Amino acid sequence: MPKALREYDWRQWLRLQPLTHAIKTARYRKIDRRFVHQPVEGDDIPGIRDAARGRHVLLTVAFDDPRCLDLQLRLTRGLVRHDLHIVADNSIGDAFARENRQICADHGAAYVRLPANPWTVKNPSRSHGAALNWMWHNVLEPAAPAAFGFLDQDLFPTQPCDPFEPLEATAFYGDLRWAGARWFLWAGYCFFRFDAVGREPLDFGLDWFAGLDTGGANWEVLYRHVDPNTVPQRPITAFAVLPGIDVRQAYCEWRGSWLHEVGLDGDLSLKAKKREAVLRLLAPALEISPGSARHGN
Repeated sequence: MPKALREYDWRQWLRLQPLTHAIKTARYRKIDRRFVHQPVEGDDIPGIRDAARGRHVLLTVAFDDPRCLDLQLRLTRGLVRHDLHIVADNSIGDAFARENRQICADHGAAYVRLPANPWTVKNPSRSHGAALNWMWHNVLEPAAPAAFGFLDQDLFPTQPCDPFEPLEATAFYGDLRWAGARWFLWAGYCFFRFDAVGREPLDFGLDWFAGLDTGGANWEVLYRHVDPNTVPQRPITAFAVLPGIDVRQAYCEWRGSWLHEVGLDGDLSLKAKKREAVLRLLAPALEISPGSARHGN
């Protein structure tokens, strides 16, 4: 929901921001609703729903980086306890999508090629949120899994773990982000118990006018009713993955024992060197994971 009217100061009222924000929010939601109702072709959505029903499901939104997806699927397959991994392909290029589909087949992951996303070129955060909402309305909600969790495609486990275990004591958890007095779970690592949230009008999009990035639109229906101090957390440490390079140019994160490449941050001219440095950090984990990593695009 947009900010409450009392949260706007007089300067914002003079610029008519409450009105313009309300109009834009209504327009964004109309676009999102239209996208969520777009069908897909060539993928067995009923079969994926059946496979997800009552299970522990991981979901990754893939985007134009098959090598990254291959690394994650290999590592989650070998190190992360789960029943089913679904990849929602939000890629622009069909060549990337074809490679992603084959990678999913190689690793036993379910694959969905999403419809053309109206936000992809305009706003990556809105594009990601729309992709999550498509998967929620068309796959997860009708499937009723026991639990589900979202992963950024460039987030890699490095040790054996069970990310669903905390859900035995809480309805949802993940990495907290703050926007003023509001908080939400980072869309790159968040987990939900279906019986606790499945009947809510969930929205994994953003509410930018309230400062809430992807996933933050669930503030009204989920997060505002829960004390954030009760949400399980893990340490997050930023570091420069390339020696002698400023952290802002070669930014990565350790999120607990998971390595986050943060591929869209930093100096993009260093992207190739950064990926090679990430591969060196992941080498010990890749050695104990089944299969062979692909080294394509």
